Amino acid sequence: MRRSEMPGTRAIAAYWKRVFRAAARYASPSLLAAAAVLAITAAALFVKPYIGMADNGDYFRILYSNGIYFNAPDYDSQYFGYFVKNFGIFQYFNESGTMLSSSQSLFVRLALQLNVWFMNDRTFDIRIQAAIYLFLYAAAVYLLVEALTWGAPRKRGYAIAAIAVFIFGDTAYTAYFNSFYGESLMLITALYVLASGLLIYRRRFNDYAMLAVFVVSALLLTTSKQQNAPFGVLIALFGIFLLFARRRRTYRIGAASGLILLLTASIASYVLIPQEFVNINKYHAMTRGVLPDSSDPEQSLKGMGIDQQYALLSGTIYYETYTTIDVNSDMMLTEFYGKFGFGKVLAYYAAHPDQAVRMLNLAAKNAFNARPQAMGNYEKSEGRAFGAQTHFFTLYATLKQSLAPKTFGFVFLWAIVIVGLYMPSFVSAVRFKNRRQSLRLPLLLMMICLGLAGMAVSILGAGDADLAKHEFMFTFVFDLVTFMTIADAILGSLWRNVPFRGEAEHATTAA
Repeated sequence: MRRSEMPGTRAIAAYWKRVFRAAARYASPSLLAAAAVLAITAAALFVKPYIGMADNGDYFRILYSNGIYFNAPDYDSQYFGYFVKNFGIFQYFNESGTMLSSSQSLFVRLALQLNVWFMNDRTFDIRIQAAIYLFLYAAAVYLLVEALTWGAPRKRGYAIAAIAVFIFGDTAYTAYFNSFYGESLMLITALYVLASGLLIYRRRFNDYAMLAVFVVSALLLTTSKQQNAPFGVLIALFGIFLLFARRRRTYRIGAASGLILLLTASIASYVLIPQEFVNINKYHAMTRGVLPDSSDPEQSLKGMGIDQQYALLSGTIYYETYTTIDVNSDMMLTEFYGKFGFGKVLAYYAAHPDQAVRMLNLAAKNAFNARPQAMGNYEKSEGRAFGAQTHFFTLYATLKQSLAPKTFGFVFLWAIVIVGLYMPSFVSAVRFKNRRQSLRLPLLLMMICLGLAGMAVSILGAGDADLAKHEFMFTFVFDLVTFMTIADAILGSLWRNVPFRGEAEHATTAA
C-alpha cells in the first residue's frame, strides 16, 4: 500500500477505532455502516490522489447526447490508462443524437445541471456525478443493513455492519462512481432492489414506500444498459411473490401495476437496442465465442448457415483498425449478421455442451473480478504508470480475486448451497401460510438468477470480449447474496424465520 494513499495508517486506524466506539453508543449498525462507507468512499473519490476509472472507449455513447464532450487535447492517449475528471460542456446547439436509451442519462443530466448552477457552465467535473451516486449508495447500504439487523442484538448487528463496510466500501466498486460506465447505476440499483424487498419481508418501514423503491430501482437497473433487458423479466417473475405480502387490494393493484410496467420496460429496452450495437455483439459472439473455441470453425459456420470463409474472422474484434473485411459492409450485413441471431448462438451451445462448458468456465475465471485490469484509476498528472490501479481499501476485492475458485462448477455449487440453506424457512413459511415470511428465498433466487443471466448474456452477446466488465452484475450479486447469508448465519436465522424484537406482533401477514 502506497504511503501517498494512506498517510499515518496506524494513527488513522486508531482514530477511527475511537470514533467507532463512541458512535456505537448512539448509532444503529445500519447508520454506522452507511457513514463508514460514505467516509471511506469520499476519501477515495474526493481527496487527492483522486480515484476514478479510465475510459475504455465507451464514454462517447453517453456523453455527447447529454451535452458533454471530450476537451482534453491529449484525451486519446489516455484511453485505458488514466482517469479524466474534467470534460467540456456544449455551449451551443448539440447536433449529437441519442446513441442509446439509458436511465444513466437521468443522472448525467442531473449532475450536469448541478455543475452549471454551482460550479461552472463550461467545464463538467465528474465528481459532481460521483457525489450524487455516493449519497444514493450510502442510503442503499443503510437500508440493506437495516433490513438484516433491525431488532437484532447490537453486538451481532455491529459485526454485520463491519462486514458490510468491508465488502461494499471496497474501492474496486466505488471507483466506478467517477466514471461514465453504467456499472455505477447497476451497483446502486441492485442494492436497492434487494434491500427494499427484504424490508417488505421484515415489515420494516412503510410497505407502499418500499414497494415503490423496489419498482423504481428495478426499472433503473433494467434500463441502465441494453444488456440488462432480461433483468426486468426476471424481477417481474419473482416479484409476483411481493403481491401476496399484503391482502389489501390497493397494495396488490400497485404491486401488479409496477411489475407490468417493469416487464414492459424490459421488452422496450431490448427492442430499442440500436442495430449497430446488435451487430457489434453478434460479431463478438461469433469471433470471440463460437469460432475460437471450436475444433472445426468452418463446420461450425456451415451448421449455422454462414459462409465458411468467415472463419478468417476468428479471434478478431469489431474495432480493429485493419481487418480482412469491412465490418460495416453490405456483404457483412447480408451474409454474416443477417444469417444468425442470439437464439441461434444459444442453440449452437446447446448442441455442443462441451464447448458451452468451456465458455462457462472461461466466464467463471472473470466472474470474481470487480474491476477490469485494463483500466487505470489515477489522473495522468499524478505521475503514476499507465494503467496503474489503486490499492486503497481494496482488500476484499483482492482476496476474492485471489481465493475464489474460478470454475462454473463452484458457481453452480454456491447457488445450490444458498438455496438449500434457505429452503427450510421457506417451506415452514408456506406450510403455516405466512406469505410475508415466504419472500426471503424468492428474493435470493431472483438475485442469483440476475447474476447468472448477466454471465449468460455476456457469453451469448460478446463471447470472451471484455468479460470482467460484462460480468459485473454477477460479481456484485455474489457479494450481495453471500453477505446476506453470512449475516443470517450470525443472527441464527438461516434455517428459520426468527422474529426479532419489535416484530412479534407482525409475525403473520397483515391486511
